[in-house]
Amino acid sequence: MTDPNVPSIARMRKRHTPRRPTEADAEDGRRLLQRQSFRGAAIASLVVIVVFGVLWAMLSTLTNRIFPWMTVVLGILIGLAIRRAGRGLDWRFPVLAAFAAVLGAFAGNVVVSAAFTARALDTNALAVLGAVTSMTWPVYFEEFVTVADVVYALTAAALAAYFANHRPTRTEFLALRKWEEQEEKKHA
Repeated sequence: MTDPNVPSIARMRKRHTPRRPTEADAEDGRRLLQRQSFRGAAIASLVVIVVFGVLWAMLSTLTNRIFPWMTVVLGILIGLAIRRAGRGLDWRFPVLAAFAAVLGAFAGNVVVSAAFTARALDTNALAVLGAVTSMTWPVYFEEFVTVADVVYALTAAALAAYFANHRPTRTEFLALRKWEEQEEKKHA
C-alpha cells in the first residue's frame, strides 16, 4: 500500500492546495467577523478621496488638461482601500465604497475646477473653495457637470463596490460556514 504523504512521481505538484490540511473552527469564523472595521473603512475611503483629489488637481493643472476618467481609478483605489482597512465580509462595505466613490468623484471634480479657477484668478484653490456659497452650487452643477461625469461616477461606484469586500481564503470561508452553522444551532 502506498503512503499518502509520499508524493507520486507520476503526478505534478499541486500549487493550489496546501501541503498539509488546515483546520478551521467556528472560533476562527467569529474572529474574522470581529476583525471587520467599518470605521477603518470609512476613514480609509476619506483619506483616499482627499489624497487622490489633491493629486488629480496637481496633475490636471500641470498638464493643463482635465482627466474625467480619473474617477474610475479613484473608484478602484477606494474599493481596494476599503478592502484593506475594513476587512469587510458583508453588504455594508460595498455600499460604503459605492457612496464614497460617487462622493469622491464629485469632490474631485470640484477640486480640479477650483484649481483651474484659482490659476485663472491668480490665487490658490483653497481661497476659491473658501469663497463658494450656496448660490455657487446650482450654477456649478448646471454648467460644469456633464452626463459623462455622472457615467464615470457610476462606473467608479460599481468598481469600488466590486473591490470593497474581503475575499476569504478556503480556510476562512470554511471557518465562516462553521460559525454560521453553530449560530443557527444556537437559535434553532
